[in-house]
Amino acid sequence: MKHGKRKRHRRCVTFFSACYGFRSPFKVLCDGTFVYNLVVNRVVPADKAVSDTLSAPVKLFITRCVLEELRRLGRSHADTLAAASSLAIARCDHEGKSKADSCLLDLVKENNSEHFFVATQDADLRKKLQEIPGVPVMYGLRNALFLEQPSSAQREFVKDGERRRSHISDRERRQLLKSTGVNLPSTVPKWSSDDEKDVASHNEDAAVNKKSESTRKRLTVKDRPRFKRKKAKGPNPLSCLKKKTSENKKPASE
Repeated sequence: MKHGKRKRHRRCVTFFSACYGFRSPFKVLCDGTFVYNLVVNRVVPADKAVSDTLSAPVKLFITRCVLEELRRLGRSHADTLAAASSLAIARCDHEGKSKADSCLLDLVKENNSEHFFVATQDADLRKKLQEIPGVPVMYGLRNALFLEQPSSAQREFVKDGERRRSHISDRERRQLLKSTGVNLPSTVPKWSSDDEKDVASHNEDAAVNKKSESTRKRLTVKDRPRFKRKKAKGPNPLSCLKKKTSENKKPASE
């Protein structure tokens, strides 16, 4: 897997783990089209391929409705049925009588409480799944697996939750007033234009004062007497001269 692709997948997994509470080992709910793609392109072992895509241990699931749909397709999908039968069964209340896509949608509705990753090749089903908060979607392209990035609806759901948590509720405000006597507004009050002008004027005065103070400090430092620091000097050049030897020495006295 290329570095950029692995990075995108890891960022997506981190988003769903942090915002929707997904935890390893991840549960991956597969439909018949996804299992068929794995069999045709010989993506084996399937659990290892999915685990490499999510960079975490996984467990693959399927529903009885999907198995029944594969059985009705006959011998042409016998290999797919055999591979799907080896997966863990995710419990549904349809007893194999529902369509595969309806069964999967029913399992993950209402914010996907079981924290399933859903793996399917059906483009229409993927679009419907991405409208549900907290449902990450996988699909295959030949022998490679991909993880869909969070949709705008899923990201907006997270932002709405953060905004709701940032506002104090009426009950919390009453409790705070009862315990401390301090009454806080439920929302942050908006500033008027006069308040904004006062703040701008205050910031301007502060900038002028800061500039004058820095100028004064700079002048004060300049007026101080400066002492030259003594630097290390080299040896006296005269002391480095070689000693002169007399050419005609007088003979020693006898």
